[in-house]
Amino acid sequence: MEQQQKWRKLSGDSIQQPIEDEIRTVIIREKEMGHSLKVCIGTDSQVKGRETEFATVIVFIRKGRGGFMYIHNEVTEQKMSIKQRMLLEVAKSIEVAYALCRIFTLYNVDMEVHADINTNPNFKSNDALKDAMGYIMGMGFAFKAKPEAFASSSCANKVVQ
Repeated sequence: MEQQQKWRKLSGDSIQQPIEDEIRTVIIREKEMGHSLKVCIGTDSQVKGRETEFATVIVFIRKGRGGFMYIHNEVTEQKMSIKQRMLLEVAKSIEVAYALCRIFTLYNVDMEVHADINTNPNFKSNDALKDAMGYIMGMGFAFKAKPEAFASSSCANKVVQ
């Protein structure tokens, strides 16, 4: 993953080190505190005029003890169809998942990739469902779509500006 990506906590505090180092440190700290962890990675986007903003989140769930997340925002002026945008959201999530999966495996942390794609065929985003599911599962990651994809449809949705 690009090291120049700017990540922040929900509080707004910037992450000064590479996200891989931050994630490793957090997992060690959380495990030492006795927390059982699960990670969900997702991306959401919003079109505003000529710009599309993407928010990618790494959501840590402390089983039975709440959670916390890291956020990365990015803006593009590239024009795209809804299917292209949904698949670009998935690609951004996979990029993060792939960069961090060795750390999660090393520390035995379950990970899922969440796609903000509706399983109901009456929604336009559904056009990308099969492609997204194949892409995520083909990379060897667990896959969730709406309504179970809370990392993308709730967490990332709240921080896409």
